[in-house]
Amino acid sequence: MIRREGDSLILEGPVTLDTVPGLVGLAEEHLRQGARVVDFRNVTEVDSAAVALALEWLRRAAQTRSGLRLANLPAAMQNLAKLYGVSELLQSAST
Repeated sequence: MIRREGDSLILEGPVTLDTVPGLVGLAEEHLRQGARVVDFRNVTEVDSAAVALALEWLRRAAQTRSGLRLANLPAAMQNLAKLYGVSELLQSAST
């Protein structure tokens, strides 16, 4: 589901309502230990929970001033973010 490469977390598989609760816990410790990029390149499926999760990670990073970047956001996730009116928040944090 998540693997770490340097300061990047690589998400793998679906990021959906079913998988997000597990991803929160798995990523939390890595983010505390200095991971600064969440890479969605190996994500196979997303729903609105993926958008909510990304926004939550960005919110936490802002609170701790720890800078977080999102990479390789799937087109479906970008479309959902547009639909919900939060695309600018995700785009400003992505490469």
